[in-house]
Amino acid sequence: MSSNTKPLPNTEQSRNTESPNTEFSHNSQMTTGVLITNLGTPDAPTSEALRRYLGEFLWDPRIVDSLPRPIWWLALHGLILRIRPKRSAKAYATVWTDEGSPLLAIAKRQLKALRIELAQRLPGPVVVELGMRYGNPSLASALQKLRDAGAKRVLVLPLYPQYSCSTTASTFDAIATEMKQWRWMPELRFINQYHDETGYIEALAASIRESWVAREQPQQLLFSFHGTPKRFFTEGDPYHCHCQKTARLVAERLGLTEDRWQLTFQSIFGREEWLKPYTIETLRELGSNGVKSVDIVCPGFSADCLETLEEITVENKNAYLDAGGEHFHYIPALNERPDHIQALSGLVQKHLAGWPEIAPDWNAAQHETENTARQERAKKMGA
Repeated sequence: MSSNTKPLPNTEQSRNTESPNTEFSHNSQMTTGVLITNLGTPDAPTSEALRRYLGEFLWDPRIVDSLPRPIWWLALHGLILRIRPKRSAKAYATVWTDEGSPLLAIAKRQLKALRIELAQRLPGPVVVELGMRYGNPSLASALQKLRDAGAKRVLVLPLYPQYSCSTTASTFDAIATEMKQWRWMPELRFINQYHDETGYIEALAASIRESWVAREQPQQLLFSFHGTPKRFFTEGDPYHCHCQKTARLVAERLGLTEDRWQLTFQSIFGREEWLKPYTIETLRELGSNGVKSVDIVCPGFSADCLETLEEITVENKNAYLDAGGEHFHYIPALNERPDHIQALSGLVQKHLAGWPEIAPDWNAAQHETENTARQERAKKMGA
């Protein structure tokens, strides 16, 4: 990386147009980069911050693709962004912490823990950075940090265990758009999903078992996943199948019979039909049908956020209790649990296979010697 290259501003929408990128340099130490990503969060629980965040989120064609773009632009800017930010800001304010957004605070702890875990596991240098699909820190800023660190190979790990076009594919779109500006692209690998990875399933099962140590097991365990339009499923998105397999594998690990658990979908938006059954409707039915105790876990969320901390533990809980239920318990997301970090580290290590930094015979001294020799050859060539 040339020393006079300016870093990109910390927003995905910003672009470095002042001078061409000169990211390849014979003088830089080549290394491997790992980019972990999640959905993102507003910068503050305010209407102004939510308007920026929702404007970026809802304009993504992977999120809303059912209307012609000009019509959707008018609806978005003429109505939705005039009303929804204020309501969403109030919801975010209820979960905001001294560290800021729960999702971002947890993601930073996950980043720190994963760096430590990979440093212990891998023989060579691997740089890990965090970027959000929407908001800050942006994917562009995270990719810039990896480029500055000399990452000539990049593995992308979206923290969405179950693939969806609206999350995983959208992340790929954003990375591809950013890299269109790069004169020299790194070798790129992309983890599409890990819904049935053993470490992930075991961590989920362990978190549920631990919650039952000091509490009596509930009559029903709900696996609540973020919903998507049913149309996505009929058009070939495997998300529904991935959710089903995750829930089944965890239920099997726990030894639950089929009448003890259910799979549901939450966070419905818009008027078209989404994947069913809906979480809130299921909870109302359970409460009215005499089911007195329910536990709920959200395996599709790798970190707790508004959808778990407010939608599930407030809105959905109240719906269940109002319908006649008595005991409602939310089992937290895996967040920075050690077994979760170990599972992610193992996933990264598997997908880095064949790259130099993870080779058992990687030798720092030899690597430095080869790097010096490469620089000397470059000088002789006038590079």
